[in-house]
Amino acid sequence: MSETRHDGTVAVSAAVPPDEGLTAERLAAKYGLSVSGARPSLVEYVRQLWGRRHFILAFSQAKLTAQYSQAKLGQLWQVATPLLNAAVYFFIFGLLLGADRGIPSDVYVPFLVTGVFVFTFTQSSVLAGVRAISGNLGLVRALHFPRASLPVSFALQQLQQLLFSMLVLVVVVMAFGSFPALSWLLVVPALLLQFVFNTGLALIFARMGAKTPDLAQLMPFVLRTWMYASGVMFSIPAMLADKDVPTWLADVLQWNPAAVYMDLVRFAMIDGYGSSYLPPHVWAVALGWALLAGAAGFVYFWKAEERYGRG
Repeated sequence: MSETRHDGTVAVSAAVPPDEGLTAERLAAKYGLSVSGARPSLVEYVRQLWGRRHFILAFSQAKLTAQYSQAKLGQLWQVATPLLNAAVYFFIFGLLLGADRGIPSDVYVPFLVTGVFVFTFTQSSVLAGVRAISGNLGLVRALHFPRASLPVSFALQQLQQLLFSMLVLVVVVMAFGSFPALSWLLVVPALLLQFVFNTGLALIFARMGAKTPDLAQLMPFVLRTWMYASGVMFSIPAMLADKDVPTWLADVLQWNPAAVYMDLVRFAMIDGYGSSYLPPHVWAVALGWALLAGAAGFVYFWKAEERYGRG
């Protein structure tokens, strides 16, 4: 660009840059740039997560194998730990405190072992979810992948561990007179619904734990309280039968998700545990809890996708 001066000489001025005055957003749009690590749409996020399904499965299997790699008994601890917990609870609650009230003596042991195994599935999923991001910051910061892969893989790891425990549960149940029947097939949908519920919880607490790592120290106390309120060691209807308890409180105890999933597995596998022990519409409640926790947990985790591993 040039102009003529009064003395006849020509002055040349610098050309105005073509991008001058454009905002950062317009510059990015002009040159096809996008924000690094930006959160994708929900549909795209689901697609990316499905594309990492092989990684999720392999990661969960590797974590499961490494969990007891330093112990001499190795993977046997996957079964021995909940079984030892059940033995301790039987001694304290079954023999000393009489928590087997309203339950036949030949039913109480499989009732207790089932409760411990099924609740441990949820408990371990939540505890693993709390540390899913904060405990894997090196992986989160080094690689680009949908962060939901981590809590989902940890929930899948706990499902695989539960399947080992179910082999022991089958032996215990049969030892006390309950043999395989068509009702045992109900265990499959019950555990699948529980897995969806557990995954939702793992996603929720993974986001919370990523922001507040100290939550991992608090959760064992919260989960222990939840266990005592869920009927792991006793039958909630039998325990409340002779007590003046408000109806709403009895409903809350029976309809809490941990109690619902335990009762469904007990009903499916234990002959002496009939429908009278179950709350009304139990399958609808189980489905509702799974859909609510699964959908809410996934969306809640996705909302903070671009913030994980930063700061």
